[in-house]
Amino acid sequence: MSEPTYGRRGVTPSDDPVAVVPGPAPLPVRRGAGTIVLAILGFLVLSVLVVAVAAYLVRVLGPGTLAISLVLASIPLVIVLLGIRWIDRWEPEPRGALLFAFLWGAAASIAIALVFSGITQYYEAAAGIQKSAGSEFFAAVFQAPVVEEFAKGLGILLVFWAMRRTFDGPVDGVVYGATIAIGFAFTENLQYFGLAIIEDRGFGSDIVQTFLLRAILSPFAHVMFTACTGLALGLAARRTSGLGAIGYFIAGLIPAILLHAFWNSAGYWATDWFRYYFLVQVPLFTLAIVGVVRLRRHEQHLTRERLAEYAAVGWFTPTEVSLLSTAAGRRQAIAWASRFGLKPQYAQFVRTATRLAFTRQRVISGRGSIGAQLDESDLLAELSAARRALAALPSPA
Repeated sequence: MSEPTYGRRGVTPSDDPVAVVPGPAPLPVRRGAGTIVLAILGFLVLSVLVVAVAAYLVRVLGPGTLAISLVLASIPLVIVLLGIRWIDRWEPEPRGALLFAFLWGAAASIAIALVFSGITQYYEAAAGIQKSAGSEFFAAVFQAPVVEEFAKGLGILLVFWAMRRTFDGPVDGVVYGATIAIGFAFTENLQYFGLAIIEDRGFGSDIVQTFLLRAILSPFAHVMFTACTGLALGLAARRTSGLGAIGYFIAGLIPAILLHAFWNSAGYWATDWFRYYFLVQVPLFTLAIVGVVRLRRHEQHLTRERLAEYAAVGWFTPTEVSLLSTAAGRRQAIAWASRFGLKPQYAQFVRTATRLAFTRQRVISGRGSIGAQLDESDLLAELSAARRALAALPSPA
């Protein structure tokens, strides 16, 4: 593919020496305040829950042990966040929504699980039920998967309802599900690591084994479980209404719960746990990666199709569509723009064009009622502004 030629006699972001025909004048965009109000209320509630969960951890572990656990838990957190960033790279989700998702997993989901566990223990004690191997098995294999996956999945459903204008498909569902899951796993790791340190009275075999299991061998375990619910809601984003998503939510919970229960039960029936891990869990994780790669390729294909429709009426040239709808094309164009100090401007152009493609998908899939036409108008205005900034690029000659 030849090099882009911005700046040459007002050329557009392609190697076609013609100007893009202007599209229709964008309509004024009116933004509702509902989403902003919901976001403020949501973050206020999550802030209270974060403080409550932090206070609980300090009380259970102590400040010093919690500080050490925080360092250890940050290692799998960073690993998984890098993976989520790669998944979300093609059409990134709003950072505020991702922060909400992470805090929901780290605080709200944990709070729901703790409250349910406390209620269960209270009624068991009131009924005179003694703690036993059977009750521990039930809690680990049945209670925990159901309660935890419901709590995490509820966060995805809330994001789905609040962010209908940007929640576009399966990849978005996986991203939000994974973000909530790693938030949950992060807080859970704080407790597991802290309790292991207390049990060892420092660093001993318990903390080494716990860290190996949770940080090295299974940092993506919760992610894989909850991604099933996210995937289902991502499909709902393209097929049904807000209320209709409840059915998809329930359908997504089923594999999430089963995978979680299967993982938790392995300690009871797998005679050689490491053999089970490499023969069962590693292939499952590999299949999950293959699935995500296929979903990302579908997003690229969708981007090409939708931008080609805009190219047909003059908003893009065919070469621009090729550049914007492949990872290699984007890297080539961004690298070229970087040589002239306009990497941020071209990166914004890419983001705007991609959002435009997914907004168009909402229109043609019958979801225009959730603001797609207004978003399209707004994005076309942003696209024109980005193009003007790139047209000012000095000639490389």
